[in-house]
Amino acid sequence: MLYLFSGGGGMGGAGTLVFPRMKSLKHLFDLNKEWAEQIRARDASFFEDLSDRQTPKYLWIGCSDSRVPAETLVGLEPGELFVHRNVANLVVHTDFNCLSVMQYAVEVLKIEHIIVCGHYECGGVRAALGNQPMGLIDNWLRHIKDVYTKHEVGLRGLSEQEKMDRLCELNVVEQVYNVCHTNILQSAWSNGQKLAVHGWIYSLHDGLLKDLNIYVDGPNELEPIYRTATGR
Repeated sequence: MLYLFSGGGGMGGAGTLVFPRMKSLKHLFDLNKEWAEQIRARDASFFEDLSDRQTPKYLWIGCSDSRVPAETLVGLEPGELFVHRNVANLVVHTDFNCLSVMQYAVEVLKIEHIIVCGHYECGGVRAALGNQPMGLIDNWLRHIKDVYTKHEVGLRGLSEQEKMDRLCELNVVEQVYNVCHTNILQSAWSNGQKLAVHGWIYSLHDGLLKDLNIYVDGPNELEPIYRTATGR
């Protein structure tokens, strides 16, 4: 039960919601208060200005891993980075959550860059390399297995660690192209919107980002089969 209701007149009458006792997370509220005070000490109008609008230039599509905090890695403030995260930073063409984030970022916020960022030692990639059943997430990890199958020849002969690292990189590359293949990007480019997609990867061992040197800023860089009628 999520809550109890007490008071007269039944559910339609006056009463109060009585929540069951829960373990306090007061320390998180204390940290939040400390953080907000530090921000206000630096800029008294920061939150007031931030509440009026958000004008980020970047959309970050990354992994849900708690060790890969998007804004922290690139030293950006609240309001400067629009973020979508999921297991293994996948861009799946039937994932309306991801697509909705992309559409809002591109069409409403008019972001200029989409960064797909993976990371080495990704648990999703590691799980996809194995055959151990894990339940519901197996269906999600099939997309990484597809990446492996596509690049299997190039992965042969690598050590297990090399294979893991390379698949983490290849997964980013494939997701960059998945972003570019959407009608969201195709329409934006057709309308003359300046928009580039980048592929990066993060190392947990040294805290550094690596550019995978994949950069797409128009449909002409895609295979013809993926260019929609609205694309140039």
